Amino acid sequence: MANLKYKRVLLKLSGEALTLPKGFGIDLKVLRSIAEELKEVHEAGVELAIVIGGGNIFRGTGGEAGGIDRASADYMGMLATVMNAIALQDSLEKIGTHTRVLSAIEIQKVVEPYIRRRATRHLEKSRIVILAAGTGNPFFSTDTAAALRAMEIRADVILKATKVDGVFDSDPLKNPDAKMFDHLSFLEVLNKKLRVMDSTSISLCMENQLPIIVFNLFKRGNIKRVIQGEKIGTVVSNKESFS
Repeated sequence: MANLKYKRVLLKLSGEALTLPKGFGIDLKVLRSIAEELKEVHEAGVELAIVIGGGNIFRGTGGEAGGIDRASADYMGMLATVMNAIALQDSLEKIGTHTRVLSAIEIQKVVEPYIRRRATRHLEKSRIVILAAGTGNPFFSTDTAAALRAMEIRADVILKATKVDGVFDSDPLKNPDAKMFDHLSFLEVLNKKLRVMDSTSISLCMENQLPIIVFNLFKRGNIKRVIQGEKIGTVVSNKESFS
């Protein structure tokens, strides 16, 4: 892949990306398709870290709504992300891509503990790094984990993979007239309460001038096109500093 715009990338994947629409658990065909795309990007020389969610298995906020203590529900959600991370690692390694799973919750017989320098070293050794268990703390989303880890590893950009083409002024799955934004500032996202990432993660990115690109994961080749700098999806940044 020629003319890479971004060398080190943090990809935020939701747990729902690993299953069919309205599905539950992990769909192996979907998983394999994502893994093949990630391999192509990685082999082009991109240093790739992935923060993965767990909503296809268990979502902390849903557990709280059902009567589970919020902290307990969040820990259950973190464990769901570890399951997704192991599944993605297995799929990647079956097609010949070296990976490491690093978890914010220590489960040493299964995955490595997250240490910033270790994560960076794995990237330098051309391994895909899959970051599981969010921040390791309840009350923080995997969006916040993505922003935090991106800063820790000095990523050039956060790629937020979704099931729609970008950020819209209303839900495009419900409103066919919804308008997509090409570019937003962090303040616009916060002021308009747009559902890009949660407000904590947006504030972190704004303070550290880390751009976010929101794009459709399910259009084949989009990850590659975004990294090459094609105008796909919605860019969220400090407009004066993004080119």
